[in-house]
This record gives sequence, structure tokens and C-alpha cells, in this order.
Amino acid sequence: MGPQTARIFRALALSLAAVFVSSNAFAGWQDQASPAEIDRLDRLPQIRDAAIAEAKTGEGRDIGRAIARVMEPEGRAVPAAALTGNWRCRQLKLGLMNSYMAYDRWFTCTIRPHRGGLLLEKTGGSQRFAGFLYPEGGGWVYLGASNVRGEPRHVYSGPSPALGAQVTPDDQIGLLTGIGDNRLRLEIPAVQESLLDVVEFAR
Repeated sequence: MGPQTARIFRALALSLAAVFVSSNAFAGWQDQASPAEIDRLDRLPQIRDAAIAEAKTGEGRDIGRAIARVMEPEGRAVPAAALTGNWRCRQLKLGLMNSYMAYDRWFTCTIRPHRGGLLLEKTGGSQRFAGFLYPEGGGWVYLGASNVRGEPRHVYSGPSPALGAQVTPDDQIGLLTGIGDNRLRLEIPAVQESLLDVVEFAR
């Protein structure tokens, strides 16, 4: 973990007294992630700033409202018991191919115990994803993979990406934090369509 990511997690841990499950099932996300994706998570603050700046160059007030609603709240720690269950979720794509794309429609996401850990899954809409959550210093690191409707659920390929690629296109790494009562934010430094994918959760 690099210094920027470490500072994020330390700040969350110091500002919020969170109690997380202590279990070997949650340990060692760094051992599961590829070096390139650990680096992407380390650069999340810079990627976030660049993505928001690029999004604000687009026309329309809707992106300003979306950024204020989803990106401006300070991240809060969330215990495992408060994560589990059904959620509504919708997505923002900031920067790169388009300055921004804001999806207003809510879809279904779930967070549930699975194989000794917590599995996060988006089960509605054409773009879907699934992966495990790992507690880390006040936030939750997400390691997963995306797929489209009609495909089998993709599995995170880990530290040895397929075909010798630096990062496989479907692999995802992100940071999940709370942003209010029954509200969450998942930030995924993207490798395909955008600089930053942001998933807003509510229930």
C-alpha cells in the first residue's frame, strides 16, 4: 500500500471509531490484488480529483448535483453488520470517454456473507459486477470484476492477469465508504470507459 492510500485509511480510522469483524476470511487483500491495481487504488485521490475536474467541464447542472450528493460527503466507516442486505444502486462515470455519464435509474445490489467473507453484487441492469469486500483501516476494499447481462458472472483474476495484460479489462478494485445514514459510495478507478466509476448505494 502506498502513502496516499495509507493516509486515506488512517484518516478514516482516526476520525471514526469503527468496529470491524476480525477474521482470517477478511485478511490479505493486498495478496489477492495485482500490483497494477494496488497502484490504482494508491492513486485514487489524484484520479478522483482529475475525474471530477473533467466532469465539471461538461454541460448541464445534473452533474453538479450528482457530485455534491455523492462525492462531497466525507467517507464514513461502516461496520459489517450495517452493510449486509439489499440495496438500491446507481452509477456515475466521470472523465475519459465522456466528461460524465450520470445514470438516474436505480438497480438492485446486495451485500451478503459468502465463503467466510462479504460478497458485493450488482444484479440489475445491463452492466453488472461482483466481488469481495475487505475491511481496511475504516474503509472496505472491493476486489471484483464486471460483466454484462447475459454473461456468466466474471471472477477477479488476481495478481496474475490473463494473457499477460497489466490489468485485465474486467478486473476492478475500489474503496467503499459510508456517506450518510443508509448511504454508501463505491469508487472504482476505472480501466475502460472512464477515469472513475462511482456507485451510489441507498436504502
